[in-house]
Amino acid sequence: MKPRQTTFGISGSTLKLIAILSMLIDHTAATVIRSLLLTAQDPLWQQRLRLVYSVSRDIGRLAFPIFCFLLVEGFLHTRNPRKYAGRLFLFALISEIPFDLALQSGWWDPGKQNVYFTLLIGLLVLMGLSFFREKPWLFLPLTAAGMAFAWWIDCDYNYKGVFLIVVLYVLRHTRLYQCVGGAAAVAWELPAPLGFLPVYFYNGKRGLSMKYFFYWFYPAHLLILFFLSECVLRYPR
Repeated sequence: MKPRQTTFGISGSTLKLIAILSMLIDHTAATVIRSLLLTAQDPLWQQRLRLVYSVSRDIGRLAFPIFCFLLVEGFLHTRNPRKYAGRLFLFALISEIPFDLALQSGWWDPGKQNVYFTLLIGLLVLMGLSFFREKPWLFLPLTAAGMAFAWWIDCDYNYKGVFLIVVLYVLRHTRLYQCVGGAAAVAWELPAPLGFLPVYFYNGKRGLSMKYFFYWFYPAHLLILFFLSECVLRYPR
């Protein structure tokens, strides 16, 4: 039994836009604002930039819990989980170089993987749990395997992200329990639990069709932010 749909509340597309905006603010701080800090000479300007950086990174913590919730919702409603996983894998590959350029040390960093890999591993675990639902004794081994693999490749949020996805899936029948459990699972990174405030008001409706918007937005915005940060570093004011 799934949470009942309601007329009022927040649609899936609105949740996705909230998460995208939160992520954009976070990544702008991690790239452009960070570059401005590195080149700033005036102490007062540096102080203000540090405040903007800190607040922006806090706002960015809201994005991942929402994306994990939307992944679970997507899995529950998709007609073809394998095709869903295929899209995640494709864009994980497409996004890796933009991710490394913007947020890592160069154009290729094999020691750190982008968040698409985290979502993909979480989705594969959910597929396994669903396929073997008649064999509950496999629940812990499948979850542990997914968490271990995420830790091994060191994808964004690694094993903690996979664990959060599994928690949201297990508690999917009651929205309140789902939000409380999800908030507890991500409480290690404040203020990330606040991301479940808009999730609680999700009305079960899809909203605007944004199927491929986020898929392309993720690598595109990382590339743009990388070039902007490079401009700041090369032409400081």
